[in-house]
Amino acid sequence: MTTETDKDRTSEREAALIARLIAAGYGRAEPAILQPASVFLDLSGEDIRGRIYLTGDASGAEYCLRPEYTIPVCRDYLASAQAGQAAAFSYLGPVFRYRSNGPAEFNQAGLESFGRADREAADAEIFTLAVEAAHELGAGPLKVQIGDTGLFTRFLAMLDLPPVWLRRIRRGHARGQSLDLMFKPPENGNGGDHSGVLAALEGTDKTGARALVEDLLSIAGISSVSGRSAGEIAERFLEQASLKAGGAIAAEKRSLIERYLAIEGNPDAASGKLRALAADAKLDLADVLDAFDARLGFIAARGFDVSELDFSARFGRNLDYYTGFVFEAHDPARAIRPIIGGGRYDGLLRTLGATQDIPAVGAAIWCDRMGASA
Repeated sequence: MTTETDKDRTSEREAALIARLIAAGYGRAEPAILQPASVFLDLSGEDIRGRIYLTGDASGAEYCLRPEYTIPVCRDYLASAQAGQAAAFSYLGPVFRYRSNGPAEFNQAGLESFGRADREAADAEIFTLAVEAAHELGAGPLKVQIGDTGLFTRFLAMLDLPPVWLRRIRRGHARGQSLDLMFKPPENGNGGDHSGVLAALEGTDKTGARALVEDLLSIAGISSVSGRSAGEIAERFLEQASLKAGGAIAAEKRSLIERYLAIEGNPDAASGKLRALAADAKLDLADVLDAFDARLGFIAARGFDVSELDFSARFGRNLDYYTGFVFEAHDPARAIRPIIGGGRYDGLLRTLGATQDIPAVGAAIWCDRMGASA
């Protein structure tokens, strides 16, 4: 039971947290609670898409209650005079997602950094400020896991995999799937026979497939299915058609992927193993591994013991827009789910309307998972 004293203490901690972030140079952002639904349906991971609260207006436009802050803060930044320039924002307020075992409205805090060319230093700053902010809210000793989506993407690109497998492995990695599950042929969700659609899509380019599926859904009066957009449904059908036509991954390449995903533990030791793998496979990963080491150096320079971090090559975050460094922190004494999550998403702002990629990194803090918010 939450008492008035608990609420007062929560308010005090949250006020101290946002004051710390503002003092660090992250001005407070206040994006609108009502957001265009299509943006989140297209760009968020399935974990969020399936729990969004949707609504509409008399014109037929679809909106949703703000399910998270990153995309709204990005949209406001792009609409401002600061667009394309270095800028930093913090936030603290309600977000709305369906949860089977908790309130659908809960507070989220966090910070976002845009436009900094010194990516590794920006990563380290966001990461360490988020950890400090969590302690401001009352978090105990944290167990922190880090990964690098950009490094894995470069590794896969250098293996020259068929596009269908590249998509499947990257998507499976973000969802934390085992390699066996990533390589398992996709199954039709309802067990129905889709052979007619697969035959129609076989050999069709992505644009044509998207148009066909959108037409079929439009005829049926459907704009999305289980949170998946028409484009995602088209991509799933194309994937099945491609796998049906063949194109398995060579055993040697699968072995390299298995070896890569097995690397974990102390980040400095992991860096050595990653370099050894790159040398053995004759893959030029020097620049991304140099960036990996530089980031660790910046984190250490900010007073954080890098040996306390747990690197896992398998670790990714289940949001579709991450492109680089990713991290999560757990407070084992308080919550099973992470209380901090974040990472780099350099491509998101172009997707939202920027003329080019803009360096971007951020972190979210779930206040209620620390007992800091009801």
